Amino acid sequence: MRELTPQLVHSLKHYSKESLVKDIVAGVIVAIIALPLSIALALASGVSPEQGLYTAIVAGFLISALGGSKVQIAGPTAAFATIVAGIVARSGLEGLAVATILAGGILILMGLLRMGGLIKFIPYTITTGFTAGIAVTIVIGQLKDFFGLTFTHSPVETMEKLEEVVCTFHSVNLTAVGIGCLALAILILWPMVFKKIPASLIAVIVTAGAVRFFDLPVNTIGDLYTISSDLPQFALPAFSYETVAAVLPDAFTIAILAAIESLLSAVVADEMIGARHNSNMELIAQGAGNAASALFGGIPATGAIARTAANIKNGGSSPVAGMVHAVVLLLVLVLLMPYAALIPMPCIAAILFQVAYNMSGWRTVAGEVKHAPKSDIAVLVVTFLLTVIFDLVVAIAVGLGLACLLFMKRMADVSEVKEWEYVEDTGDNQGRMKPVPPHVMVYEFTGPLFFGAADKIPHIERNTGKRVLILRMRAVPAIDITAMNGLQRLYSECRSKDIQVLFSHVDKQPMAVFCKSGMFDLVGGENFLPNIDMALERAEELGDG
Repeated sequence: MRELTPQLVHSLKHYSKESLVKDIVAGVIVAIIALPLSIALALASGVSPEQGLYTAIVAGFLISALGGSKVQIAGPTAAFATIVAGIVARSGLEGLAVATILAGGILILMGLLRMGGLIKFIPYTITTGFTAGIAVTIVIGQLKDFFGLTFTHSPVETMEKLEEVVCTFHSVNLTAVGIGCLALAILILWPMVFKKIPASLIAVIVTAGAVRFFDLPVNTIGDLYTISSDLPQFALPAFSYETVAAVLPDAFTIAILAAIESLLSAVVADEMIGARHNSNMELIAQGAGNAASALFGGIPATGAIARTAANIKNGGSSPVAGMVHAVVLLLVLVLLMPYAALIPMPCIAAILFQVAYNMSGWRTVAGEVKHAPKSDIAVLVVTFLLTVIFDLVVAIAVGLGLACLLFMKRMADVSEVKEWEYVEDTGDNQGRMKPVPPHVMVYEFTGPLFFGAADKIPHIERNTGKRVLILRMRAVPAIDITAMNGLQRLYSECRSKDIQVLFSHVDKQPMAVFCKSGMFDLVGGENFLPNIDMALERAEELGDG
């Protein structure tokens, strides 16, 4: 059971006073960074500001306490914003809570089934494509607040939002644009001078002060939402067959995205601190954190790369830092939440623009487009476009399907079936080729034999004058039933022409398929030889007989 022990247990075994001080400092700083982000991401997700803090508090605390990473910081992230907004629009907050609890259960099950290693089967081009796509959807979703537009209706889909922006752009509020540009300027310039104090916090304070002091006609959070400083309350959503059936696809989307993003964040953290996280325990923690978040009024959460990196850079060395970050946010919720009503909406949009820019990874995308094979570029572009135009579920499903098809084509391309060149045909008398009896044919199989390469298995449709066919399979690592059917067809063709078939150097996996399919018994165990020399000797015996 050590494999499923939280990292907190291991860290506390060698914990010191110095470690505690560093974790407290790091936790406080990360909480200051997470405060405006949690509010902004909640608003981008179509829920109230305090729900973002509920998520960072409940999920952030539990994921740190139960997780498999030393330094992972969890909370609401930009990747979920458009997904959550869509679920809320379709199924309401009740449906979102049910979907998030179901996702939590799926994540816990994934961890218990030791599925943490499956992240490696998600191609890099797909994660790059949908991450960039999510960044674009966030930007489009914030154009309304940044420009102070007055929408005629409330669109849900990204392309509908873009269309509405174009149609209502005549209602632009130049004062709102000015506040948004001021916030952007602070976000960009402040870190160049002061690196310890988060630029987002300064942007919030300065723009809120400007709007309040000068009484500017700019929407604030308080104008659009009712702010609450109440503690998160436990509430079990109403489960019904209809609700579960409606939100189950959303639950799988949340679970898959939470697994991908949290494990990617943990991998980045490992590289920064030279450690190794427990991926299965991390999935269980993500599941528990998401389920608890929904039960206390929060939204989906996952590991946040930026906040995790800030934790490391400020001295965080154990899960205690993440737990401190959650406690500090709880104090902020109780003591300072009413002041969040003063934050201008263009400032929130500017913060999310920066989040989208940082998560877009445009340099990575440019590098992939410049250096990757055309097929990989196609997967990246298709995933990106489908994320923006449709949604993440369609993007990942189509992207994975396309990536699998391209992988199978590559495997089929490297699979080869080729007849040997014989000494008597080439005139090679220098001993570079093995002499083959005149009544024997030898075919060399290379690469995996699966349904994509099964058509390369040769036909024996004419009288060759040969009495023995050797199929050398030393370079065949795997075979599937489609290819096995092709070999059975080849064997039948040979036997109809009185040609004996021998197999040379069949590896473990192909041999298991031979045995299970009955082909081993059909051919006869004596006709499976461990190497080509013994196969040629056996062929010589058959020729003499």
